[in-house]
Amino acid sequence: MKFGQVPIDQAEGAVLAHATTAGERRFRKAHRLSADDLSVLKAAGITQIVAAVLAPDDLGEDAAAEKITQSMIHRNIEAKSAATGRVNLHAEAAGIFTVDAAVIDAINAVDPAITIATLAQHAPVEKGQMVVTVKIIPFAVASVLVDAVTKICAGGELFAVNAYQPVRVGVIQTVLPGIKPSVLDKTLRVTEARLARSGGRLTAERRTPHEVAPVAEAAISLARDNDMVVIFGASAMSDFGDVIPAAIEKAGGIVIRAGMPVDPGNLLLLGTLAGKRVIGAPGCARSPKENGFDWVLDRLIAGLDVTASDIAGMGVGGLLMEIPTRPQPREPLPAKAELVVDVVLLAAGRSSRMDGPNKLLALFDGEPLVRRTAERALASKASRTIVVTGHQRERVRTALSGLDLTFADNPDFAEGLSSSLKAGIARVASDAAGAMIVLGDMPGISSADLDRLIEAFRKSGSRAVVRASHKGRRGNPVLLPRSLFPAIAHLEGDTGARHLVEAEGLDVVDIEIGEGAAVDVDTREALESAGGVLQD
Repeated sequence: MKFGQVPIDQAEGAVLAHATTAGERRFRKAHRLSADDLSVLKAAGITQIVAAVLAPDDLGEDAAAEKITQSMIHRNIEAKSAATGRVNLHAEAAGIFTVDAAVIDAINAVDPAITIATLAQHAPVEKGQMVVTVKIIPFAVASVLVDAVTKICAGGELFAVNAYQPVRVGVIQTVLPGIKPSVLDKTLRVTEARLARSGGRLTAERRTPHEVAPVAEAAISLARDNDMVVIFGASAMSDFGDVIPAAIEKAGGIVIRAGMPVDPGNLLLLGTLAGKRVIGAPGCARSPKENGFDWVLDRLIAGLDVTASDIAGMGVGGLLMEIPTRPQPREPLPAKAELVVDVVLLAAGRSSRMDGPNKLLALFDGEPLVRRTAERALASKASRTIVVTGHQRERVRTALSGLDLTFADNPDFAEGLSSSLKAGIARVASDAAGAMIVLGDMPGISSADLDRLIEAFRKSGSRAVVRASHKGRRGNPVLLPRSLFPAIAHLEGDTGARHLVEAEGLDVVDIEIGEGAAVDVDTREALESAGGVLQD
């Protein structure tokens, strides 16, 4: 493949590197040029373009991604169709993700043009969650490289989602003087919730004195009728010969491992009894917060073996979040950091369909539309509001006078939406986890709507794209995570971030906010219907 300036007479079959406008026609980036396309470009006076010219033995980006994906051996995973050189693969069931890391490394070492990214080994996944993405970096790649990758993939199962099984679990809780029944009851509720998320079921509970013999007797009984036994001690294990490990051995079982390099979770014990797994739960397992108990329990319920060496290997990454109820915390709890989201309010457009007046200066209840929108952004939980100006910038700024806003001027506003997006994102603060793109011409959007999007973004871990929607149809505003910012800097023309969301393979959360997500005022009729009054 050759990349660079190509004379228009030699460009048939070439792939456009950038979006290109020719008269009334607009050719998207990655469009493959036909003879008719070249005629349109010539008529517009274009003599050269920046494009990729494929060699006879090259595969286009989508074809290469598809061929590599089809050569992969996997389980409980579905591959989606290729787009922009990317194939995303999603879990067909909830379970634990496993991957042959050495093979993935070998594939990624073939050539930088071919990349595969996966979730971490033993990551828990939900049905429908993306677990793997195959991405071809350039517009095309040599067939010989694709063949080298497919040969590596043919060696066996590359990755899988090990589906959770509906296992039956019996629980033993030991009792000492002073332990409240409410604590034991809560432990049952937390355990039932843990099992429910992965398909397991708590079938029986035994409460015994914190002594070897009664615990051993209860373990034998529960192991007979269940797939697994979990023991919660009233007192934490303080020695490898303590009550719970001693009870497992007295019952005829084997202690596989006592103690694990995961914190919270250090005092976990794993054993077997009558062919069934027995877990001595650490005290932190009474809390629903993630701890080492989850790592072992979920793998077992997914049908994966857990050995002593597996537990010994959990130390890297095993330092988890502090538990506030710990009697002696490792460290004082830091003050909870506020989620920082900036609003980028787009107010640079020419209102071309209004035949003269600027719709952003139209009055709604006596107030300019752009000021009304800015005030609602300022009243939301967003940290800052950045207003992108361009067309009639001085009039727009006058309409916004006195408000605590940051302005980003876009001298290239005539080039389209992408120029305003880039100008706004460039002013987003370095501590912001994301930017909410708010259109200036949507009078139905409220501060509460913006807050709902911010809350959904927080719940996603600040990683998902969050979109407003109405009756299942996507709308605006849209909250973009920081991971998309570098790609936005390369947008061109009158295009937003929609195709970037698809290309980057990010999770998308749609939030129903009502008609406000769909009502804009692009025409006189729409503006007047929404209650606006145009100004000269």
